[in-house]
Amino acid sequence: MTYYCKPVETNYFKANEGYSRLIDVLINNCSEGDYIYINETPISTIEGNLIDESEINSGITSFLITELWCRYLWGYFLCPLLGYNERTIKNLRQMPKEARKHKEFILKRYGLKHALQPTAEAGVDLSNVPGNFVSLLPENPEKSASKIKNMIKKQSNKDVEIIIIDTDPTYKFRNIYFTTLPQSIKGIKNDTGIFGYVLRAFTKKVGATPLATTIDMDIEELINMANIVEECQKNNSTNFFETIYNMQEKFNVKYDEITVEMLDSVKHIPAVILHK
Repeated sequence: MTYYCKPVETNYFKANEGYSRLIDVLINNCSEGDYIYINETPISTIEGNLIDESEINSGITSFLITELWCRYLWGYFLCPLLGYNERTIKNLRQMPKEARKHKEFILKRYGLKHALQPTAEAGVDLSNVPGNFVSLLPENPEKSASKIKNMIKKQSNKDVEIIIIDTDPTYKFRNIYFTTLPQSIKGIKNDTGIFGYVLRAFTKKVGATPLATTIDMDIEELINMANIVEECQKNNSTNFFETIYNMQEKFNVKYDEITVEMLDSVKHIPAVILHK
């Protein structure tokens, strides 16, 4: 099956602003029968699912996890041993002290299984959000996907399918799909945390993880389409903020100095439309 992709460009979506602007831009770009892939971060931002980590006080456990477990054991030993990429190794070795607050939040909200992940803990996103804020996964991605689909249908009479994805990958071990994320579509074993993080070094990366979908489709096909979407976003964006370090390089400030105005000054591609 051949798919043609159309990136959807927008300004930055602000916290709690609601769906209206997103729906308008999707309607203006989609056609009947299209598949619309939307990243999870703009959904969470629109829904106000953000946390200010500056208000968190770290404890001894988060200190030990950050400094000994992540920075030294993973940064200098396990990541090189297991063949993780140089960017991950560099980021772990240069973790700022503020990472202790992040670990404290993950520990309290999601438990030790996710806090022990050196990176990408529970899908909590530090990029594409201002200051000390982090973006959690949508609370109910299936409900969000259905709401977007229904709003588009009601306002334009266009019947489309909505898929919400996270760039944190899904892996395949024999015939089992799994992800470290606490959420995914049915058929992908989720919430594996540190266990999945270690296992992924010995398995096949399939692609981005679908969190919710309004269409019943083969998992492999959904993920293959998600890979097309991710490539489309990268090829059509000069500001693909995959990590918090990409934002720092773009704006030339410390991560906690990044403002909504800075994020709003660049174009974002929160969604990609696929059609056959």
